[in-house]
Amino acid sequence: MNSLRGALALALAVALAAPTAVHAADPQPYKVEMGSAGEGTLNSTLKATSELQSLRTTAPVGPYGLIGRARADVDRLKTVLESFGFYQGSVLITIDGLALDDSGLGEELTSRPKGSDARVKITFATGPLYHLRNVVIDGEVPQTAANALGLTAGAPAVASDVLAGGDRLLTALQDQGYAFAKVDLPVAREDPANRVLDVSFHAVTGARVMIGEIRLRGLARMREAYVRKRLLVHTGEQYGATKLEAARKDLLGLGVFSTVTVRVATAPDSDGRVPITFQVRERPLHAVAVNAAYSSDLGGSTGVNWSYRDISGRADTLTLSATALNLGGGTATNGIGYDMNGKYVLPDFGRRDQSLQVALSALKQSLVAYDQTAVTAGVTLNRKLSSIWSISAGVTVEEEHIVQQECAAPMTSDSLPQEYCVSSSAGVCVPAPEPLPPGQTVLPPDLCTFQNFHYTLLGLPLTVLLNTTGLDSPLEDARKGVRLSVGVTPTLSIGRPNTRFFITQASASTYFDLENLGLHTGPGRSVLALRALGGLAGAATEFSLPPDQRFYAGGSGTIRGFRYQSVGPEFPDGNPIGGTAINAGTIEYRQRIGTNFGTAVFVDGGKVSKNLDPFNGSLRFGTGVGVRYYTPIGPIRLDLAVPIARRHTTTMDGVTVQGDDAFEIYIGLGQAF
Repeated sequence: MNSLRGALALALAVALAAPTAVHAADPQPYKVEMGSAGEGTLNSTLKATSELQSLRTTAPVGPYGLIGRARADVDRLKTVLESFGFYQGSVLITIDGLALDDSGLGEELTSRPKGSDARVKITFATGPLYHLRNVVIDGEVPQTAANALGLTAGAPAVASDVLAGGDRLLTALQDQGYAFAKVDLPVAREDPANRVLDVSFHAVTGARVMIGEIRLRGLARMREAYVRKRLLVHTGEQYGATKLEAARKDLLGLGVFSTVTVRVATAPDSDGRVPITFQVRERPLHAVAVNAAYSSDLGGSTGVNWSYRDISGRADTLTLSATALNLGGGTATNGIGYDMNGKYVLPDFGRRDQSLQVALSALKQSLVAYDQTAVTAGVTLNRKLSSIWSISAGVTVEEEHIVQQECAAPMTSDSLPQEYCVSSSAGVCVPAPEPLPPGQTVLPPDLCTFQNFHYTLLGLPLTVLLNTTGLDSPLEDARKGVRLSVGVTPTLSIGRPNTRFFITQASASTYFDLENLGLHTGPGRSVLALRALGGLAGAATEFSLPPDQRFYAGGSGTIRGFRYQSVGPEFPDGNPIGGTAINAGTIEYRQRIGTNFGTAVFVDGGKVSKNLDPFNGSLRFGTGVGVRYYTPIGPIRLDLAVPIARRHTTTMDGVTVQGDDAFEIYIGLGQAF
């Protein structure tokens, strides 16, 4: 009779424990060659469990200590095989080709030259995979709870699956009000001849109860009345473990608590109800964070964020940030800029799961496409419709000054002075002959000049969001699911010229864990990520749009390998104009290596034009590779990308038209999407 939980617990314990190593006077270095057991998850668990692997460099041992470590590994690795259903499996470890029980092994190791590596080889014979035959529940439980066990005859006898079934049974009982239900460790009986296991679970439901008094402990600045109103569970409701966990996560999602734990009383109160205690710990009132990024087209940026949490005791937050832009120069910039923001967020505004955001920002940037100085104020109402859907609507006012090129249109020579041109190249005048023929097409001598534009923009942004990745922060590494954003912003532009237009944008990204496709690479370690985006400025022409409202491509957010804003319509000298439509897409393969490192390979493509036809026009493509270092707050990303079909710099009539950069480098926090 075996306890599957005991087998799994032993496997995990030997994988995570760091026992005291036996040190000899002269440590024996060694190298490990571990064979495959045939399945990716099993192989990774075996490798993580082996102390020969995990302690090789951190805890050196002498020759006899190495033999002892190898003997202990035999039992550890055999336990792992059993936990995966291979109860007749075996583990063979040799050192320098000798078995561990070879009487000459100790002499072989002690006679080796000092500093030379011993060769440790680990091989596996898994034997047949055991399956479940009979799965029974010992005890009276509701059928709906019994169905949650999820174990069927004929399924592989994997210990973690069996244990998970017991956990599901207990949770199902607790969700039906049986707060004091118990499900004992599963008991398995082995039938070696038929290579099957019979598994039984002993369950006791206890009484079905309601939720009693709810206590809050650990509150300091937060108002108790607000927290109670926020709770998803209430006195008098039927007890449910899943409901309590949802309430715990909801409180943690306010952002003002570092921890939230739930304690359930061990016995009902005098009314037959179960008291519940929420124990919280509030985060520090203030927080400071520093950020930095670099790309070869935009240069470096660095900034600081300061947050004041829980201003009024209702989880409202004020965040101030200041970032210096384009430090050190970049191929898409002409000078240093800044981005300063202030944002106040009041949760539960008017109703639950609805927040009010008030924002004020100031931006200055000097780009090849245009120079911009702007101040923006906005109010936004955000509502969470479900666990995956949300919507926001607001109003924004922007006052901005922009400097960009403007090129004059051709005219005829009738009654025009001699200084006009008959042709131009890259904005340079080719003088007209004398005299000008009547009706000759001519151009102003200053064909393309830099002009100052002043705009006041009134916008009504509306955005719908879908997020099925299970992650709240865009910095976290998504491994499955979809992120979708669709927004439309009706805008009134008061400036040169006055105009009304609609900016419509949509972006979607999806992530596929290749482990689910049967590649056995390990959960979340090999991910295929896809991205698509599109945008259209309706009811507007290219030059009636303010330059910052036009679409541009190139850079880490669209097509890597091209300078920021360099893909799309251009002035005669090659400077970006921007367009009224954009479509772009990306395919990226991400591979984890070890614990903290990873790589990426990607191809980006897209275009900017006057329509949203994704297949016609000047499509541009970039490709590259990247390195990732994974941290608790997100991966640090380094990408190197090159343009496909690169355009080279040309000179005509004394004017240089800038081509594409040979490559671009991007460094930042978080994946590209």
